[in-house]
Amino acid sequence: MTSPEPQKQVSPPLQPQMAASAPDSDTRSRRAFLFKISLLLNGLVGAVLAVPIFGYLFGPTFKKGSSYKSWVSLGPITDFPEGETRLASYHNPLTAPSDGATGTEACWVRRIQGNQFQVFAVNCAHLNCPVRWFPQSRLFMCPCHGGVYYQDGSRASGPPTRGLFEYQYSVNSNNLMIFAGQMPTLSNRACNQNPLVQIENSAPGTASDTSARVDQWPA
Repeated sequence: MTSPEPQKQVSPPLQPQMAASAPDSDTRSRRAFLFKISLLLNGLVGAVLAVPIFGYLFGPTFKKGSSYKSWVSLGPITDFPEGETRLASYHNPLTAPSDGATGTEACWVRRIQGNQFQVFAVNCAHLNCPVRWFPQSRLFMCPCHGGVYYQDGSRASGPPTRGLFEYQYSVNSNNLMIFAGQMPTLSNRACNQNPLVQIENSAPGTASDTSARVDQWPA
């Protein structure tokens, strides 16, 4: 009898392997595309969030040439009678339209006589609480901590160690203008005053030697 011929091993066809690799390639391409799309979307979101932050940090720098050095009108001088102190308001030139009512600032205007004025910041020099004007006593008073100022802005009593802050002003075509682009400075009259009252003991066990400045009531 003749022995059976050995069977030949036939290798599997290559076509199924090539067909299986095609979906993997498509999957990788889709993943790469989606990854690029996610990077683009993240970049757009970051840019949108960065715009207001950038504007907040660097906006004042861009406005220095115009708004930072702005004179604004408080109205005609006829709105401020001689010998009286009245509340006025203006729009802060450093604010944006989106700030709304928060862009409106208040100030106290004292007309001494003619074109001679004093324009005070409404905030107390102690902790920035808004001060009120009392015409009967001719004093500015802070309702928060009891700070008191004379009508010329100088300190009278209470926690503040200095006078009210004062704006630069000018009169242009019968309109009262203030330099509103920068913070007001310390009242000139307050700067010229002597230091506050100080009490020291001349020697231990003896009566105290008091040296004090007596504030004169403003004319």
